[in-house]
Amino acid sequence: MSTFDNFNLSKPLKQAINDLAFDAPTAIQEKAFPAILSGKDVIGIAQTGTGKTFAYMLPILHQLKFSKQLTPRVLILVPTRELVMQVEENIKSYTKYMSVRVLGIYGEANIRLQMEAIAEGLDILVATPGRLYDLVIKRALSLKDIHKLVIDEVDVMLDLGFRPQLTNILDLLPARRQNIMFSATMTAEVDDFVNDFFVFSERIAVAPSGTPLENIEQISFKVKNFLTKVNLLTHLLTDKLEYQKVLVFISNKKLADRLFDALEEAFGASVAVIHANKSQNYRIRSVQEFDSGEKRILVASDVISRGLDLEKVSHVINFDTPAFPENYMHRIGRTGRAAQKGKSILFYTEKEEAAKEAIESLMSFQIPVRNFPEGVDVVNELIPEEREETVDKSFFRNDKKKESGPSHHEKLEKNKKVNLGGSYKRKLAAKHKKPQTKGAKSSTKRGRKG
Repeated sequence: MSTFDNFNLSKPLKQAINDLAFDAPTAIQEKAFPAILSGKDVIGIAQTGTGKTFAYMLPILHQLKFSKQLTPRVLILVPTRELVMQVEENIKSYTKYMSVRVLGIYGEANIRLQMEAIAEGLDILVATPGRLYDLVIKRALSLKDIHKLVIDEVDVMLDLGFRPQLTNILDLLPARRQNIMFSATMTAEVDDFVNDFFVFSERIAVAPSGTPLENIEQISFKVKNFLTKVNLLTHLLTDKLEYQKVLVFISNKKLADRLFDALEEAFGASVAVIHANKSQNYRIRSVQEFDSGEKRILVASDVISRGLDLEKVSHVINFDTPAFPENYMHRIGRTGRAAQKGKSILFYTEKEEAAKEAIESLMSFQIPVRNFPEGVDVVNELIPEEREETVDKSFFRNDKKKESGPSHHEKLEKNKKVNLGGSYKRKLAAKHKKPQTKGAKSSTKRGRKG
C-alpha cells in the first residue's frame, strides 16, 4: 500500500498531513505527484470526492521555495466563489507550517480590499476568471511571474461560458509556464481547449469520464410533474433517520425558490437554499449551516454541485433530470466522498426520460426505477413554467397567416408614404423655389456661370 512517505516530502508538509489525518494518497494523488513534478503540462481526470485539490497542490507546494517577492507565482482558476473559498482554506491547512502567502479573490467582494491585499504580496492566488481579469485590467495585479497555472473544474468553466475570459488570461501569462488542468469529465469542448493551449501534455485518469462512483447507491422515480415531485420529496424527507443530510438539486433559480418555499412550509428552519441570485453572505451562511448540520436540507442550483467538499451528505436528490449528463455526475459526487457510502435519487418526468437515458448511456449503467410510493398525492395541476412548455407554438405561426382585416390594410397604405422631411422645410422650398442646402446653392451658382 502506498503512503505519503514514498513522496519524500518536507517536514512541514508531513506535519500538516498528519494534522489532517490523511492516511494514504488516493489514486489520483499518487498518479499526479510525479507527473506534476516533471514540469510537463498535466491533464487530470478524476471523479469528484477523490482529492483532486490535494493532488495538484501537494507537488506544487513540494517545489515552492520561500520568496519575499510581491507578485504571485502560482495561479489557480476555479469557476465559483464558493470553490475559491474552499480551495483557499484547503491550501492554508496544507501550508500550516510553511511560509506561504495565499489569497482568494472573486466577484461581489470588495475589489478595493482585494487590491490592498494583493499589494501586500502573495505566493499563490486562487481566483474566478472574471474578477481576476478585472484586477489585471486595473493594473492592480501582475501575472508576469506566474510559472504554474492550475485550471480546476475546467469543464464547468467552459459550461459557464468562461472560454473567452480564460483565453484572455492565458494570453497575459508568461509563455514559459506549466499548465495543470483538472476535471471530473472529459468533454469534446475540454478536448478542444486542451489542444489549443496545452503542449505535450500528460494525461492521467483514475476512472473513465462518466464512470459512477461505486460507493453511491443510485435509484430513480418516475413522477408526473413538479407539484407531484414536491409531494414525493416531502414524503421521503419526513424520515429524518434515513435522510439525515440531504442536498436537493434543481435546474434553475426560480424553481429553487419555489421548491424552498414548499419545503420550508413542511420542515421549517431545517431547510436552506442557495443559488446565483443570493448574496455572497447568504450563500456562505447557507453552505456553512448545512455543512455543520444546523440545516438538514439544502436546495441548490448547479452552482454548488462542482467541487464543494461537504461533510457526510447522506443523500443527493436530483429533483429534476439534468439536461447535460455530466452535470448528473457532478451532482451525485457530493455524496459518497472519501470512500464513504452515499445515496442518490433521481426524479424524472416523461419529458425527462431522454435525459435520463443519456445519463445512463454516459455511465453504462441503468439507474434502477422504484415504484411510486402509495399514499403520495399525484397532482394534475401544472405550475406556470410547465404550462409554458405545453403551449402549442404553431398557434402563433398560424395566427400570422390569417387574413388581415381592414384596419391592417389601412395601416399598410399609411406605411407607403415617403418621408419628405419636415413641413416647414417643404413650405420654405416652395416659397423661394431654390435649394436651401449649402452644397446645393453652390452647385446652382456654378451652373449659371457656365
